[in-house]
This record gives sequence, C-alpha cells and structure tokens, in this order.
Amino acid sequence: MLEVINLALPFFGLILIGFAAGKYKPIPDSALDWMNFFIVYVALPALFFRILSQTPFEELARPHFIVATTLGTFCAFVAAFGVAMAMRRKLVTQSTIAALAGSYGNIGYMGPGLALATLGQTAAVPVALIFCFDTLLLFSLVPFLMAFADPAPKSTGEIARDAVVRIALNPLVIATLLGIAAAAFDFQPPTALERLFQFLQNAAAPCALFTLGVTVALRPLERVPWEVPPLIVIKLVLHPIFAFLLLSVMGTFDQTWVSTAILMAALPPALNVYVFARQYDSWIEQASSSVLFGTLASVVTLTTVMWLAKTGKLPQLLFH
Repeated sequence: MLEVINLALPFFGLILIGFAAGKYKPIPDSALDWMNFFIVYVALPALFFRILSQTPFEELARPHFIVATTLGTFCAFVAAFGVAMAMRRKLVTQSTIAALAGSYGNIGYMGPGLALATLGQTAAVPVALIFCFDTLLLFSLVPFLMAFADPAPKSTGEIARDAVVRIALNPLVIATLLGIAAAAFDFQPPTALERLFQFLQNAAAPCALFTLGVTVALRPLERVPWEVPPLIVIKLVLHPIFAFLLLSVMGTFDQTWVSTAILMAALPPALNVYVFARQYDSWIEQASSSVLFGTLASVVTLTTVMWLAKTGKLPQLLFH
C-alpha cells in the first residue's frame, strides 16, 4: 500500500499545491488561459501522438473494448441524467450538465499520467482509445440535449454540424487520429522532433495537475449543493462497475486493459463539466462543487483502485 501511496501522492500533491497557490494568490481566470492552451493544445496532444505512433497498429483495432468502455460511460451518463431529472424537476439543461458530472471523468488532465504511472506503457493505448471515444460520445450528447431544451431549437442538421465541428477541432482527438495514422504507416519523426515531443509529453501531467488545482481553487463555492453527492457516487463508484460488467460481457481482454478501463472510469469529474456549465449558463455552482468534491473524494476511491490495479487484485472478468 505504501508503494501506491508514494505513487498517488505526487498526483494529488500537485493538485493540492495548485489549489493552495490559487487560494493564496487569487489571480483572475484569464491568467490561466495560456497554461490551459499549452496543456490542451500542445503538451497533451504531443503525449497522445507519441504514445500512439509508437504502438503497433494491430493493437489499436479493439472494437469490443471501445464499445464496452464507451457504453459504460453512456450508462453512467444516463444514470446521472435520471437522478438529476428527478431532483431538478425535469429541467433538461441542468440535468445534462449534472449527467456530465456523473460520467465525464478527468481523462485529459489526470488520466494519461496516472494510468501510465500505475500500469506502465501498456496502458497507453487503452487510455487514448477511451479518451477519444468518450469525447466523441459526450461532445455529441451535450449539444443535442441542450439544443433539444432550447426554446428556439436549431434544426437537426445544425445541431449535428455543431457537434461534428466541436469534435473535429478538439486537439486531443486530432492528435489521437494522427497518432493512429502514424502507427498505420509506421511513420518515424526526425530525431529532433521526437525529442521535442518527449519533452512536451513529460510536461503534460505536472502542468495539467497544477492547473487543475488552481482552477478548482478559483471556482465560486459557498456550500455543497444537495444533488452533488449522489452524482459523485455515480461517477466514482458506479461508472467503474459499469465498465467492468460491460467488459465482462463484451469479450476477453488483457488484464492491463481491464485495469486501465476501470481506473479511467474511476477518475473524478473533469474540469470540462464546469466549462460546459459556464458555456450554457446552467448548473454553474453545482458543477464547480462536483469537480472540487469529486476530486477530494477520489483521493480515497481512486487511490484504492490504483492499489488494486498495481497489486493485480482487481477482479478478473466475470465470464472468462
């Protein structure tokens, strides 16, 4: 257990340092824009591209794994949406953001670094696949549901176009697709470019975790909204269970891939939950709370999953 604590402490320690820095020096949100840009548009894309481009192409063709993990995220979204609709008196806009809090884990900022540190380089491919297809799913669902709830709704074609553009321009999705293409054609970047990618890859996790802490510290929070705890339970407990059960049903997978899927599903709500809340001006205080308290609760739940994965004690698939 001490080994896992030593593994987890740097990750949560960086978040804590960022949180303390944000409280000590309340710099305006705009000051974080360049850091966020560096992480999302430069460092994390370099990490995803480098990992995938160095992976044999045949390892990327895992449709059963993609379906199982994406469907697990969808189940968590539906469960959280149902809970929020019951609590929010059928307000679709607020329930949609709440559903994100219950299903959209921090697969960009925390996921890659944490999974690679826990399970090694073999976790890289499932991490990238989960990120890519979870993003495709959730970045499609949210605009459609928000447009459906809009009193002056767009046409189906406009909604579909907006969702496609949002997904197509996501730098992490682009990097994932380029990495897959590089693996397919066995492309090897020049040495100088490869070293630059490695340099950026090494910067991704520390910068992302520190920025996560600062950003959470700057979010407005006066109380814990009453609907947040059940959504956090869905995200941190039910989502990993959904992933495990669906993987058990869908086929036989290497245990590292199973462990990676469960670990990624156990991640706390992503900062994008708050970003979407601000974008649609809905459920803002609760979104901020879900990110903060979900991250705090994950110190226990996620560290436990890391320990189980690291020691090989995660359960085997049920039907294999």
